[in-house]
Amino acid sequence: MKKALITGITGQDGSYLAEFLLGKGYQVVGMVRRTSTTNFDRIRHVEDQLILTQGDLLDQVSLMDIMKEHQPDEIYNLAAQSFVPTSWKQPVLTGEFTALGVTRMLEAMRMVAPEARFYQASSSEMFGRVREVPQNENTPFYPRSPYGVAKVYGHWITVNYRESYDLFACSGILFNHESPRRGLEFVTRKVSHGAARVKLGLAEELRMGNLEAQRDWGFAGDYVRAMWLMLQQDEPDDFVVATGKPHSVRRLLEVAFGLLDLDYKDYVRVDQRFIRPTDVDQLVGDATKAREKLGWEPNVTFEELMQMMVEADLASGKTSR
Repeated sequence: MKKALITGITGQDGSYLAEFLLGKGYQVVGMVRRTSTTNFDRIRHVEDQLILTQGDLLDQVSLMDIMKEHQPDEIYNLAAQSFVPTSWKQPVLTGEFTALGVTRMLEAMRMVAPEARFYQASSSEMFGRVREVPQNENTPFYPRSPYGVAKVYGHWITVNYRESYDLFACSGILFNHESPRRGLEFVTRKVSHGAARVKLGLAEELRMGNLEAQRDWGFAGDYVRAMWLMLQQDEPDDFVVATGKPHSVRRLLEVAFGLLDLDYKDYVRVDQRFIRPTDVDQLVGDATKAREKLGWEPNVTFEELMQMMVEADLASGKTSR
């Protein structure tokens, strides 16, 4: 039985990856931070099948102890301060978790479990002010937020450890991926949740930022499959994971409200508080390499994704009334 260690297991991606690996027959170890109110909601349905252990990306010794105790075959580093607007308010903490945390993970692996295979969660936010459209593995990075900058560091330190210490270390450059498990602070969930509240009469408006921003949105459940595929290859490499189809926030609103027979223009208000100091340009990924080398394709369309999210929020809103 293979054993996988997942940091960030209580997050959206961690929960889907845990489900996926359990389905493959893995023993799954999840690293969780010690907090007074740990949120296990996303993994509650599989919690009894997991081994949960306390550790922290800020604490090198805890990472080494976990790897020494469990000796994982695969390590998926999904933990990070992952919300872009928060990175402007807490840039140093974002750097500690999202950048230096990767180094601590790789150093622990190098010292304790060098035969393991390592996956680093890189991000399309690294492209930022894009140099070309669409973006692939060779597109230069130009991050536009402290989060994006931290992810660039995490990406290159993974490449550096791979080349310097001959570790099997991969980075997945994942474009935006969403689900009903997405946090309410992220724009897709903010929209699906907001539209459901309007439909249920629980809200009269939804305040948004830049409606013209474009993103390449896919389903998180599809994207964790790509993570696993990267660690099954003969040689470690980096891959863009994306749908290749960009949509604007305005289109997101049209689809989400339209699913509820509503016109978003009647309820959405642009609020300057939600405009970023600098925003990224047209992020759209070219996943040709993942398709050709990994055999990976997204299964869920943008419209299907939004239907899934809106229906989940509508059902949740009805039960909480």
